[in-house]
Amino acid sequence: MSAIVTRNDCQPPAGESAGNPARRAFGPNHRWKVLGIGVAANAGFSATFSGIPATAVAMRQGFHLDNAALGLALGLLGLGVALSELPWGVLTDRWGDRRVLLTGLGATAAWLLIMAMLVVPTKTAIPGVAPLSASLLVAGLLGGSVNGSSGRAIMGWFGEGERGFAMSIRQTAVPLGGGLGALVLPSLALALGFTAVFGLLAAVSALSAWFAWRWLHEPPVASGGRAAAATSGPAPLRNIEVWRISTAIGLLCFPQVAVLTFASVFLHDFAGMATFVTSASLAAVQTGAMVMRIWSGRFTDRHGNRRPFLKLCSALSTLAFLVLWLLVIGAAGAPSLVPLLPLMVVVAGISVSAWHGVAYTELATLAGAGHVGTALSLANSFVFVGFCVVPIAIPWLLVFFAWPGVWLAAAICAAAAWPIFLRPA
Repeated sequence: MSAIVTRNDCQPPAGESAGNPARRAFGPNHRWKVLGIGVAANAGFSATFSGIPATAVAMRQGFHLDNAALGLALGLLGLGVALSELPWGVLTDRWGDRRVLLTGLGATAAWLLIMAMLVVPTKTAIPGVAPLSASLLVAGLLGGSVNGSSGRAIMGWFGEGERGFAMSIRQTAVPLGGGLGALVLPSLALALGFTAVFGLLAAVSALSAWFAWRWLHEPPVASGGRAAAATSGPAPLRNIEVWRISTAIGLLCFPQVAVLTFASVFLHDFAGMATFVTSASLAAVQTGAMVMRIWSGRFTDRHGNRRPFLKLCSALSTLAFLVLWLLVIGAAGAPSLVPLLPLMVVVAGISVSAWHGVAYTELATLAGAGHVGTALSLANSFVFVGFCVVPIAIPWLLVFFAWPGVWLAAAICAAAAWPIFLRPA
């Protein structure tokens, strides 16, 4: 969703003269339409990378996996995104968001359709962990195109006083798609199987690609003063502050990934909750995250306190996971505490998901408009390292430390992000 006007972006189309100022006319509110396309694209991919883990219980049963194999398969989905984020981000800064989004979304839709036909359990054959893991790895490699490219537009289409709010709206796409995926996909997997799951996700990616093709265009050269010029500071990969915020973002995502990937297994295996409760709990996490992201964007735009807010979120997330850790320990000897576990999972999940729009806005501001795609993709690389490492690590934590060890480790990761986030300028 490109809104950063570069030299290549400003070349007139074939048949138009360079002196023609009316390259394309946009209404005064077109920036909201562009933002909406970015939300749709992110929500579509979020339904894949957050929705598939929500089917963990059904996937474990349908593909005949143990926890370690399940964690490997889900981890490779995150690894694919982590490996591809930075290359896609660099391409976004060079090619523009439209090309990258159309290429990535179209390829993702095609690959998910192939998975729906070939990599699903049937009455005659059940795919092993190797083809399932490899397929999810490729899905991640292709889907990594969405995150950095769809965030780049905000720096050009929105002014400084609106960017935090706009970026937070864009970031609501992640819990929106993940919440819908958590609400729909587990029941769909149980009722119709994974052909329906992968087929639905392919259709969502294809629809997002159509939206991008139909309405996503480069902005005019004169965009009401909103197009931000590239800063003269160091490039993102040579900027220590960009690396610090990206690292802190990644660390704070580790406990978030733990909730997204294994909360359904925790509530099913440890708390004995039914599919409806686990799906509703994950949907509540995503809904609460959406609300908090929008509020936090508006709040920090008004008060200019992005950095203190990020540190506060780190501290509150640490506290929430410590409470969950204590509840799990207590529930082992006091079954009356078990009904509190879904509620505490929701509270912890929301607290560790409320800050994304604020963090990405601060990161994009530091990087400068000409490098937004690269900077956001660097941060997303750290994020999806978490999507790779956490699902693989949790089964081993369960072997040695059981569920209290999982949630204590989540609290430690949240606490580690606090000193890395930058102090107020």
